[in-house]
Amino acid sequence: MTTRAEAIDPIVRERLACPQDHGPLINAGDELYNPRLHVAYRIDADGIPVMLIDEARKVDDAEHERLISGQ
Repeated sequence: MTTRAEAIDPIVRERLACPQDHGPLINAGDELYNPRLHVAYRIDADGIPVMLIDEARKVDDAEHERLISGQ
């Protein structure tokens, strides 16, 4: 079973960047994660990343460690 992040077209995925710092994002299951700012962007049920700063979810230190260790 693939995650929503894995289901994004590879060409589209390569071009996605964080709207806050314009840096790369990592796949985090059903989200895209910015490890520099500790924020996650959800991917909706249709597979569309919601790249809105106001809708970014803050990630605590424990979850951050889990997400970056899974790379």
